Amino acid sequence: MIAIGGGMANTFLAALGHDIGKSLCEHDLLDTARRIVAEAKTNGCEILLPTDVVAATAFAANAPHRTCGLDGVAADEMILDIGPATIESLKKRLSTVHTVVWNGPFGAFELAPFDTGTNAIARAVAAATKAGDMISVAGGGDTVAALNKAGAAEDFTYVSTAGGAFLEWLEGKTLPGVEALRIR
Repeated sequence: MIAIGGGMANTFLAALGHDIGKSLCEHDLLDTARRIVAEAKTNGCEILLPTDVVAATAFAANAPHRTCGLDGVAADEMILDIGPATIESLKKRLSTVHTVVWNGPFGAFELAPFDTGTNAIARAVAAATKAGDMISVAGGGDTVAALNKAGAAEDFTYVSTAGGAFLEWLEGKTLPGVEALRIR
């Protein structure tokens, strides 16, 4: 299964016909998102998207905000975090897996209260890892910052500041720095 949050989730939600207001979204990738959803379904891979969100009209700490369903985001609002139902659903799903690969926060983790989703999921993964129930691998500068802010990074199995390179390595691509080490 693949859990998608943050700005990437907005692209998938928009591709699936949900109004995301002024949320960060890569509109040029809507067709790509639809293809990914279709390919995942064909290959038996479940894609987990938010079922509720925290929306606000301003990207600012403690901005007035509200929790709503996917079809409740107003035209002047932006999605800044996953909602409480999504958090609980993801935590339940995490209890069924033994490996987590994490790249990217679930919301605007830099700003309270839009850090709630990322903090909750990071702490759940960290607790499962610390208990020996999970291997957790995380990569990317924002991911590392979010895990540190949540106080969870130390309990992950492996944390890398490499973001794009981390994902390319997972894809099996040759990384110049790693290849240079192999040659010697």
